[in-house]
Amino acid sequence: MADDQLTRDPRAPSARGASPATRFPTRLIIGGEALDAASGATFPTVNPATEEVLAEVALAGGDDVDRAVRSAREAYASATWQGTGARQRGRLLHRLAEAVEREADALARLETLDNGKTLFESAVDVRLAAATLRYFGGLADKVHGETIPVDGGYLNYTRREPIGVVGAIVPWNFPITQAVWKVAPAIACGNAVVLKPSENTPFTALRLAELALECGVPPGIFNCVPGYGPDAGRALVRHALVDKVAFTGSTATGRSIMRDAADTVKRVTLELGGKSPNIVFADADLDAAARGAFQAIFYGKGEVCAAGSRLLVEDAVYDAVRDRLLERMAVLKPGDPLQKGTRLGALVSGAQRDRVLAYVARGREQGARLTTGGSAAAVGGRGWFVEPALFEDVQADMTIAREEIFGPVLAMMRFSGGEAGAVALANDTIYGLAAAVWSRDIGKALRTAHAIRAGTVWVNCYNAYDPASPFGGMKQSGFGRELGVHAVEAYTEVKSVWVALS
Repeated sequence: MADDQLTRDPRAPSARGASPATRFPTRLIIGGEALDAASGATFPTVNPATEEVLAEVALAGGDDVDRAVRSAREAYASATWQGTGARQRGRLLHRLAEAVEREADALARLETLDNGKTLFESAVDVRLAAATLRYFGGLADKVHGETIPVDGGYLNYTRREPIGVVGAIVPWNFPITQAVWKVAPAIACGNAVVLKPSENTPFTALRLAELALECGVPPGIFNCVPGYGPDAGRALVRHALVDKVAFTGSTATGRSIMRDAADTVKRVTLELGGKSPNIVFADADLDAAARGAFQAIFYGKGEVCAAGSRLLVEDAVYDAVRDRLLERMAVLKPGDPLQKGTRLGALVSGAQRDRVLAYVARGREQGARLTTGGSAAAVGGRGWFVEPALFEDVQADMTIAREEIFGPVLAMMRFSGGEAGAVALANDTIYGLAAAVWSRDIGKALRTAHAIRAGTVWVNCYNAYDPASPFGGMKQSGFGRELGVHAVEAYTEVKSVWVALS
């Protein structure tokens, strides 16, 4: 529904930039009900562009997570859900996709108010969320097993069965898309879900859970419990009735989740951090490469796990690429994320802004040259903004070349030695989430793409996504794949059935 059709939550104070009619979902969704936290606790969620509190949201703790998990377990085991066929589950997801499309403007506005990204970017996220729901709605009745020709007088076949209760933990950078990337395949495969969105950005996840109920998803199949990671997140991971955890976030937290999940031998999939190399060879279309490099790091304020934060440019064209980038950066200014023409919003929190600024300071201390940007900024005297930054003279052992900054900070590096030199520099990282290669020589581009240890490699483009194409990392960027038919593997168990024929 449109913004003017929404009613404001009475607990939400007035906030600059929020329409008077904007409704902020503030209550946990457990077992089909909107509930306060068992403790009565709430937490404030803040508009990053204005630093004003938008609403007080129910703060899920361990007791609330327990209620949600038990509700999910009961709903999963119920005759209602067990009797819901794959095609019917697909129809539910199609209905949810239609609801997301109907509320696209309101959802995009919620995302921008909550996250600080531009309204343009939020609208892209909502469209991708709807497309993902449609994709898995269509895939639901195409999940099947195999008949295997075994020796002896037997019929042997496999079944793909749902895992059970899925604990999904998603970050604050792409709240609605990350939620859908997990919820859609989980439900398509017949699971129940407990979703824990980030405390920084709970609104669209809560609204998605409300819409699912309105679209006929049975109570308890999709629960939503925003809360803090050490409390709600850890309780979800450790819960004995959770069969699988799907997590997107930092590598450090991913390691902790693996340790906690080991006690109950849970299935785990992790999509973690990145320090993605973006390689420009001398024979590339330099205008296209510079345009792609600009989008690779500054889209979404750089708060993107797959951001092209390391720009590796062949010596012969280094200056030409840098000059093209600087031309684009000169007109990229922080602005009100709700304004139509803004392309650089606010970082999600004051803590994240300070973290990014600390990395900028570290880069300068270690000898990298800050060519432009890198300072705190404000719009109307408020907000957690950072000017887009370009570092040169970056060496491979510097902190800004090795650690994920998660902000609009680009480390530009020279390379020589052709393909071998580019690959060696690209692979000199603990991460392996994404990469890109720019070259007019398709053979060179493909050889380089194949040699890079990353789950996604773009050739002569960046940030291309589709619900049909798998996404995930190698090395310390995690394991398992989201999207595409490969996501089915993460949300099903394979059962082998043997039948004696005599």
